[in-house]
This record gives sequence, structure tokens and C-alpha cells, in this order.
Amino acid sequence: MAAPAAPPKIFDELRFGASGSIQSGYDHENGVFPDVQVLFNPFGYNPAANWKDQLAHPRIHLGTSIGTAGSATQVYAGLSWTLTHSNGIFTEAGFGGTVHSGNLNDWTEHGPMLGCRLLFHEYAGIGYNFDSHWNMMAQIAHSSHANLCDGPNGGMTRVGLLVGYKF
Repeated sequence: MAAPAAPPKIFDELRFGASGSIQSGYDHENGVFPDVQVLFNPFGYNPAANWKDQLAHPRIHLGTSIGTAGSATQVYAGLSWTLTHSNGIFTEAGFGGTVHSGNLNDWTEHGPMLGCRLLFHEYAGIGYNFDSHWNMMAQIAHSSHANLCDGPNGGMTRVGLLVGYKF
């Protein structure tokens, strides 16, 4: 008699790392941004499945990018789609929303003018799975309001490295 399959894990992965602004001029944000991201798996994402099944089962992400040197802190959430390739490399894209502590519309303040507190948040990354638990990912993340609220839309664009531990 076969053992029953284990139920899908809700808490799937923890990532931590740092990023920095790649914008220039008035939109550049000073400092390094410590990043923490948690991924949940309520839809049954399976990295061993074929690519169609992987895309059909996104994970939920919740994270923060902590502002230093007077820059904006963000708390974000959304869906992440991960494609795991047979050679250990994986690619990932995420889309959702963020709330931030940054500059809304004052030219005298540091960093980009963001127009409103709630923004879209999207990211793309490429990484490598060292084993079944540890991985590393290079990521580019962008937050802006896509001109859906009044005010400036300087946006925030950051790149960084994240180390992940899959439970």
C-alpha cells in the first residue's frame, strides 16, 4: 500500500539579500536596500512539473525592500511564476502591488517623485538552484503607478541578489 501524498506546503521559501537603485539624476535612491521575501505555495507549484504546469501554479510572494540613507521602504505582495530548468537554472517573474514610504511629489526631497502611496510592483529574475534547498537569484524590480493616479510617476527600479532557502 502506497503512503498518502504529503499535502502541499503553504510556506515554501524564504529569500534574503540586498539591492540598489539603477536610476540616475533626481530619481536615483541612495543607499543599499536590504530585501526579504517569503513565498507561499497554496496552489501546488511543483518545480519538477512541465513548464505549462509550473506556469499554471504561481506562488504568492510577500516581501519588503528596506530603505536606507533616506530612501523609500516598500512592502509588497503578489503572484510569482517560476520556471525551473533541468540544469539547475530557474527564471522567475512576479506581479503585484506595493505600499511605500517614499517621496510623493516634493522636488526638494530625496529620490523619485512617486505620485501616490500604492504602486504596482513587478520583478524578473534568473537564478541557480545549488541543491533542493539553497538557491541564488539576480533580480530587477520596478514599482510605479503606470499613470493611474494623479501626480508624478518617477518609479523605483532596483537590482540585487537574493539567497533563497526552500523548505
